[in-house]
Amino acid sequence: MRGLTAGMNVDTQHNAVVPPIYLSTNYGFDGLEGRPPIDYSRGGNPTRNQLGEALATLEGGAGGTITSSGMSAITLLVEALVPIGGHVIAPHDCYGGTWRLLDTWAGTGRLTVDWVDETDLSALGAALTTCEDGPVHTDLVWIETPSNPLLRITDIATVSRLAHAQGAAVVADNTFCSPLLQRPLEFGADFVTASDTKFINGHSDVIGGSVVSATAEGAEKIKYLANVIGVTASPFDSWLTLRGLRTLDARLRVHAENTGRIVEMLTGHPAVTAVHWPGLPDHPGHRLAQKQQDGPGSLLSFELDGGIDAVRRFLDGLRGFTLAESLGGVESLVCHPFTMTHAAMSERAKADAGVTESMIRMSVGIEPAEDLLACLHEALERAGGIS
Repeated sequence: MRGLTAGMNVDTQHNAVVPPIYLSTNYGFDGLEGRPPIDYSRGGNPTRNQLGEALATLEGGAGGTITSSGMSAITLLVEALVPIGGHVIAPHDCYGGTWRLLDTWAGTGRLTVDWVDETDLSALGAALTTCEDGPVHTDLVWIETPSNPLLRITDIATVSRLAHAQGAAVVADNTFCSPLLQRPLEFGADFVTASDTKFINGHSDVIGGSVVSATAEGAEKIKYLANVIGVTASPFDSWLTLRGLRTLDARLRVHAENTGRIVEMLTGHPAVTAVHWPGLPDHPGHRLAQKQQDGPGSLLSFELDGGIDAVRRFLDGLRGFTLAESLGGVESLVCHPFTMTHAAMSERAKADAGVTESMIRMSVGIEPAEDLLACLHEALERAGGIS
């Protein structure tokens, strides 16, 4: 995993082991014809470039662009790939922020969007060529796998093949896995994006995003447009993210160990009616996840018997887990997607996606497992009305 140590031991001026941070806004010219490789930090920055190169290496891509947030990465990709009035296919259970962006743009006429269950390949195939108004050319197929919050698994290779046959570009959001657990470009995606805020940084102290392109041409297109619309990340955020990236492998191993033990408790508890996690053999996407992922990940969701009242009892006095949005940090989090991460979705959209009031999403951290299990046991007993 060469990308995990990008920038280490490359300082030729002082032999610093850890790469320095370049905060300078601008860079000097050597005369009228002496334009430097980097002239202004919005368009290029040594620290940000190191992070882009690291993620491109890990994803197996031709180049990476680092953005100011995950949403700015999504905005950048849509601007780059979808013409005015173009057509997008997105998952019916996509991240609430992505849903809000596409729904907003659809409302202004910027684009049209169809929300499709991308695990249903027949429905996807039909949506690629036909919409409510008749025949359509699809410009972009957006994939999120595993999905948020039900952890549905989309077949990246098959979806990419179907999309490419109709001339559509394919973007895969790899936030939930990171490149150490999944590399969508290997399965035919044209671009992979992530909220670097999550696992890649891993410490809940940076907002950032990234786009990695399969081809050099695509990488140059994204890099150019990122500078044009001004969505590149700051040097300091890039430096912090690069520092967090170095421990990604170690963190993921502890995340995985803790998650396995927590799932075991959840699946055996009478207060829990369903657990959504691709590591479970009865998960609909279990076999596909084994094929295209290097592990089931540490995100899961579960549903409580008793609806919203049980959720309130679970959260009232909860220890060890923080009720907060986001995921992928060293700390354990829970959230209530219906009222938090997916609150922007319409009631119909939430129902179609399967986001219910009884559902809790959990991001398992790297704290001592016994502490997490004790706190979870207390909360489940409360949720189930067990004294």
